[in-house]
Amino acid sequence: MITCDDPVLGRWAKRVLRRLPAVSGGPIRIERTHGLRDRRGPVHAGSFLRERRIAFDCTRAEFPRIFVHELFHFVWLRLGNRRRLEFEGLLMADRCTGELGWSAEWRRKALSGADVRSRTRRWREYCCESFCDTAAWMYSGTADHPEFSLCRKSRAVRREWFRKALENRSLSI
Repeated sequence: MITCDDPVLGRWAKRVLRRLPAVSGGPIRIERTHGLRDRRGPVHAGSFLRERRIAFDCTRAEFPRIFVHELFHFVWLRLGNRRRLEFEGLLMADRCTGELGWSAEWRRKALSGADVRSRTRRWREYCCESFCDTAAWMYSGTADHPEFSLCRKSRAVRREWFRKALENRSLSI
């Protein structure tokens, strides 16, 4: 499922994959890319869904959380509209502030009520990032992190949704 020319990166990924529900699908190539950036500046990683590739520029300590987040972009893509809409509904009902990662949190702060009501691209990107950050929080083995700012009640709701929606079936990537 994961291919990698870097044996160290490959070992790190295999350790993390043991924590996840069953995963199925074609191989995803992982690689190190120093100096990785997007239009806003330096980033820890990037997923290239059409190329089935993830590039990393992160430390070993950050790798489990970042790897799960990036892998779940592939899960989101194949999740299906029904489950994506369920997760959106969960986010719409959430009254707590904070998030489970910076990629979702800055997007959440930038949303307007119109974005949510109209399900704009900005809203849908937030939903995807929130899904991936939630997965990273649940499955990376990282118990605490400065980016985990979501309240306990909302964490429990998300954990339960993930258990019901994802954990009793193979995750398609």
